[in-house]
Amino acid sequence: MNSTPHTPLDRPSTAESPIINLALQGGGSHGAFTWGVLDALLEDGRITLEGISGTSAGAMNAVALAHGFAQVQQRGKGDAREAAREALSSFWNGIVNMGALSEAQRSPFDVLFDRRGGGNSPTAAWTEAMTNFWSTAMSPYQSNPFDINPLRHFLEQQIDFEAVAQLQTLKVFVVATRVSTGKAEVFSGKRLSVDAVMASACLPMAFKAVEIEGEHFWDGGYSGNPAIHPLIYNCRSRDIVLVQINPIKRDELPTTSAQIADRINEVTFNAALMAEMRAIDFVKRLLAEGKLDPAHYKDVLMHRIDGGEALEAYAASTKTSTNSSLIHDLRDLGQAHARAWLLKHFASLGVACTVNIRRDYLDDLRVPVTART
Repeated sequence: MNSTPHTPLDRPSTAESPIINLALQGGGSHGAFTWGVLDALLEDGRITLEGISGTSAGAMNAVALAHGFAQVQQRGKGDAREAAREALSSFWNGIVNMGALSEAQRSPFDVLFDRRGGGNSPTAAWTEAMTNFWSTAMSPYQSNPFDINPLRHFLEQQIDFEAVAQLQTLKVFVVATRVSTGKAEVFSGKRLSVDAVMASACLPMAFKAVEIEGEHFWDGGYSGNPAIHPLIYNCRSRDIVLVQINPIKRDELPTTSAQIADRINEVTFNAALMAEMRAIDFVKRLLAEGKLDPAHYKDVLMHRIDGGEALEAYAASTKTSTNSSLIHDLRDLGQAHARAWLLKHFASLGVACTVNIRRDYLDDLRVPVTART
């Protein structure tokens, strides 16, 4: 990846104090797993964060963490890591409290956090009716004409976006998809607003497109879940830690309509990530072969923390759940996996990739070899 000059950080990345970037996927309430990962990384204290790129629930985690950093910067004192941990806890416990409201009040919130509900509750039926566009012609412009979205007000209460925009110790990138072109739009600095985060989480069959600066935007997962390129081009650190909550691979064939829809969504929301991983691998191979100038192209070191089989055990319907036990179980799972990852891979930061990009993300090209005559 072509890299541009950057302002030096306070100190260089070393094995003792590595500087990393974080790439946070979206995935509804499963974003609580990412909360746990971030909490463990912040608690560990050995890693310095340079940049964070987030999409949908990943964007919410990113701005919640950044809010904690920004509060310490404004006060001129305090522990930024602890403030970030508190901000993340406040955000997710606020999510749980919103979920404790009546069914009618929380229905729009459930829709935002994924595509369908679960069970036979009124919320599940309402969510299914709102989002099952395969069987209805109703769009959010008809079914939700006032664009009711309680999460917007909640975000405005939780996050000081003006303070985050002025944050100097951390770069935050939120990605949404421009409707007119299908391209990723990266919001950062002064452009990083509540509108940008809502756009990043705007599922088009649930809510009206979010208008920003005269353009309309949908969920960032369609163009980058998460987008890695802002971290490559705008940050100095070579290390990028992907927090992945959408599985790349599933061994069981989906057969029910719900399973098929879930797998289609997983494939769709991982497509941009797969493309970026292919590009990263391509550049790394050219650098290794001496075909690119390392002064102009960054040899990215990719890492990944995910829940693997443990996270896949949670049914897709739980992505819309704000049940306290579920949210906190996912947080605990994220903490455990982050601590295990640190124990196994901390020494590799700044040194080597810990992800087999070619095996996990590249296309399986089985082209037959023909004999030459």
